[in-house]
Order: sequence, then structure tokens, then C-alpha cells
Amino acid sequence: KLPWVQNVALGAGFAPLPNWGISMKINADFDQPVVVHSAGLDWVPSPMPGVERRMLDRIGEEKARATSIVRYAPDSQFSAHVHGGGEEFLVLEGVFQDEHGDFPAGSYIRNPPTSKHTPGSAPGCIIFVKLWQFDPDDRTHIRVNTNRLQAIAPADRPGVKVKPLFDDGHEQVQLELWEPNTVIEIDAAEGLELLVVSGAAVVHQGDREETLQQYSWLRLPLGSKLRAMAGAEGCKVWLKTGHLAAAASFEWSE
Repeated sequence: KLPWVQNVALGAGFAPLPNWGISMKINADFDQPVVVHSAGLDWVPSPMPGVERRMLDRIGEEKARATSIVRYAPDSQFSAHVHGGGEEFLVLEGVFQDEHGDFPAGSYIRNPPTSKHTPGSAPGCIIFVKLWQFDPDDRTHIRVNTNRLQAIAPADRPGVKVKPLFDDGHEQVQLELWEPNTVIEIDAAEGLELLVVSGAAVVHQGDREETLQQYSWLRLPLGSKLRAMAGAEGCKVWLKTGHLAAAASFEWSE
């Protein structure tokens, strides 16, 4: 199985972290591949009642460079706050809400550095969220319902359809729909990260393989290549590439 690692590295291209007295380090070595089957993790309470997390990677305590699955119980809410390092998330279940609107499952949101909101959920929701991983100069807000996007079928990728979500020339984010038993090969020269939204796939790394189920998360380091095969019912993944070059180039020291 692919390793789980807990060394420290932080991206020079990201908004700098304040001096928080960092001690929590989860899957923080960006030079190593990692798989987390998040459905099997315990829910960890947040400071706000009714909001819990499953931590995928993390550098820091409550204020952290973090990738997580977050669950809002019905009628739970965070207090208003500013995202100093930006926030990116995909709504997986339920309806996420803030003063900007109601965002059902399938919504993709980017709240850039300096943005502010009061998040919550009356019906409850689950989101996949990334914090403190933006270019510090990024001010681009994105709020899109991916269910309404037309999928594109790339001519050079049979069995695959794509819904582009973000591309700033440095990182690319998209949803990919893999038809049943489709063989997938993606060059991940600058790293790759994916979350299985639905379905399943088998990932091959050398002579090893790992079966990814719903909400399994994979991160591959620089110089990697993704080799996978979609399951018998196909697979839908959130996929990000090009963003780990900065993360792998800077060592964080406390």
C-alpha cells in the first residue's frame, strides 16, 4: 500500500502562515505519495459545535494549511471569519450556506485570501475543503454548480469526460468522469491530487496497487505519473494538478 507520511514541508508560493506554534503534522511530506481512505477515519470535533473534520493533510493546529473532509450537522454554523490564506471547497453532500447563497452538492467554491464569510448549513452538509493553499495575490472568487456544466470529451482521452473548474496557468482543477474500466494515465510532473467523489478506481504505483472508493484521497509528488483503472461502475473524481511544485520547494521550520 502507498505510505502515509508525517514530515513537514510548506509551499513557498502560498500565502505565508503566521507564527502559530505549529505542532500538528499530518501527511506533510510532499515528496511522498499518500492515500487516505477518509470514510474510515474518525470525525474530529472543531471548536464550533456540530462541525467535525476528517483530516487528510495538515500543518498547524486550528489555524492550518489543511486538506479535510468537513461535516456540518443540521443548523450548525461557524462565526464570521476572514480567510487569510484562501479557502477552496467542493460540496459533497447536503447544502452549504453562507451570506453569498445556498450551494448544493456539486458546488465548487474558491474564496481567495482576504475574503470573509459566515458559513453554516440548515439541512447539514459535507464538504471537501482546502485552506491556506492559494497564491497570496489571488483575488478570484469562483462559485459554480458543477451539475450545470457541460462535460467535455477530450479527443486524446477515450472514456473520459472533463468539467474544467479553474486554471490560472499554474494550477488546474477539474472534475473528471471515467467510464467503467477506462485506463487512466496522467502526467503529474508538478504533482497531482484527487478525491473520489463517486464510484471506484484502482491506482497502480510500480508493483503496488490501491483501490480507491468514495471519498478516498490521493496525493502524488512531483515527477509522478497517475496510472489507474476505473471500476466496473465508473468513477467521478475531483482532480488538481500543477499546484505541488511550490509545496515541495520550501521547508517549514518551527
